[in-house]
Amino acid sequence: MLAALLVAAGLSAPAHAFETTAHAAVLLDFDTDTILFEKNPDDEVPPASLSKLMTLLVIFDELKRGAIRMDETFPVSEHAWRTGGAASGGSTMFLPLNSQVSVADLIKGIAIQSGNDATIVAAEGIAGSVPAFAEMMNRRAQELGLTHSHFVNPHGLPDPAQRVSARDLVTLAAYIIRTYPEHYPLFSEEEFTFNGITQRSRNPLLSLGADGLKTGHTSEAGYGLVASAKDDGGRRIVFAMTGMKTVGERATQARALMTLGLRGFENVVILKSDETAGEVPVSGGVAASVPVRAAGEIRFIEPRGSGSPYQTEIVPVGTIEAPVPEGRRVAQMRITRDGAVVREEPLYAAAEVERAGLLQRMQEQVLGYFR
Repeated sequence: MLAALLVAAGLSAPAHAFETTAHAAVLLDFDTDTILFEKNPDDEVPPASLSKLMTLLVIFDELKRGAIRMDETFPVSEHAWRTGGAASGGSTMFLPLNSQVSVADLIKGIAIQSGNDATIVAAEGIAGSVPAFAEMMNRRAQELGLTHSHFVNPHGLPDPAQRVSARDLVTLAAYIIRTYPEHYPLFSEEEFTFNGITQRSRNPLLSLGADGLKTGHTSEAGYGLVASAKDDGGRRIVFAMTGMKTVGERATQARALMTLGLRGFENVVILKSDETAGEVPVSGGVAASVPVRAAGEIRFIEPRGSGSPYQTEIVPVGTIEAPVPEGRRVAQMRITRDGAVVREEPLYAAAEVERAGLLQRMQEQVLGYFR
């Protein structure tokens, strides 16, 4: 499976293909959006507590638009207390009945303690009811293109209509990391104390260098995890795994996939974001050529030691006539490996080239005639 993915991306497969006992898994290189590994990525499976990532996203959205505040408090209803509290037998924040809880505490109770009661209190406080909040979750899922996900409640307790896919979970996690960097650090907190009760995060990778995100488990869903981590150079990976049979299996398989993502691949930089790629000839300008650059850094993610180097060629987009404003698309960078084109990137003028005067243009034409 891994070999097929990398060949499709123009890369070479590592010496041995990775395998996992998870039912479904997706490993993403965060910066390049490259899928490094996948297994049953679009299978629709019960989400368990992994659905709380969407719950938290909706909360973050409401904070951003000013609909709620961190210091605002919501009441703990009897429904939240009975369905998600200590008597329910599931993961809980142990919220007292009829108490008031701040949004800030609810966020930590959901992200760190995985409190089912906290999700219900947040849903009722924001949308008025669990079904209304689920509609908000599904609306955001649709906006993010999560085509294999549907939410019925904010906590992930079993419901036949509730489902997610590993690919959708990775997309959701990456979106949270990119969009809400101010909230993301809370996913790396290993414990939270509320009302005198301290609970630790169930994420087995936090002590191994991961900085998020969420675990989940029900008898129906098995054990699952969505995680993210960076290597020593700052390259981030995001991955999701579902359907493991024991908490120990989840820890072992997640650690193996994280190791593959961080140590099995490396970045190959073709062109830095502040670097010019070369020059393209200009006709009729005060300069004979214009330097060109890409819109940003051009790089590949590939298995370590995967072989032959890349070759690059700058191909002008026809004849470039002056005047040339800075930022105009004037060429393509053709990237090849072993004679095969693996990627093409647009190149833009890195400087302005004004049109030459009549005399200079006539001299250029005469010189061109004798060349």
